[in-house]
Amino acid sequence: MGTVISEPRCGVGVLDKTSLLLGVLADGPASLRTLSDVTGLSRATVHRLALALENIRLLTRDARGRFLIGPRIGELAEEACRDRLLHSAGRVLAELRVRTGASARLYRRHGSLRICVATAEGPGTGRQARSAEGVALPMKAGAGAQVLLAWEDPHAIAETIRGAGFGAVTLAKVRRQGWAQSLGVGELGFGAAAVPVRGAAGQVVAALVLDGPVTLMSRAPGRQYGGLLIDAAAGLETGLT
Repeated sequence: MGTVISEPRCGVGVLDKTSLLLGVLADGPASLRTLSDVTGLSRATVHRLALALENIRLLTRDARGRFLIGPRIGELAEEACRDRLLHSAGRVLAELRVRTGASARLYRRHGSLRICVATAEGPGTGRQARSAEGVALPMKAGAGAQVLLAWEDPHAIAETIRGAGFGAVTLAKVRRQGWAQSLGVGELGFGAAAVPVRGAAGQVVAALVLDGPVTLMSRAPGRQYGGLLIDAAAGLETGLT
């Protein structure tokens, strides 16, 4: 475990002390004694702060009782990642629309819903109302839903996919090929292809979707546009690392 030489200070005592603790734990799990020795804070102070941070999930503990960075830190980092994603999404979606004539969209998962957070409508595709920015759709059908669920823990999503138009076999296929496709979901005569957009840690943070009439998308939209979407998603991901 490396010794903390200095940490940025804001002049608010409790925040400066918290920053010291987080700086140590960035190197890995640490005991109460180690945290006290490295930061120079008393054990009583470290104990009080660590318990408070544990209560709000900024810290947690391993099987040996050592403190480590908690899940809330990762969740906050993921939210920051998503904000950066939106910043570059407009350009990428517009490029996909120009190249294909289809509508390009970006979806995020919020529990049992997927929400369209950015869109570039293709000319004459006619789905603006259903798939406009801000519209929430169920996770029960569609290529975007498949992509957002395929890499999740199967046990965690068992209830979400109960009664869905796809199951574990379909999601396993999505993982193997790296893309999903759907036909006639929400509107007859329309098809869609989707790929995951991943954050710095490799987690799926969004689904990049291309949709339009079957006359444009074909009966196999994933095969036709999967490669193009994967390349576009890679472009989005470069801004997230």
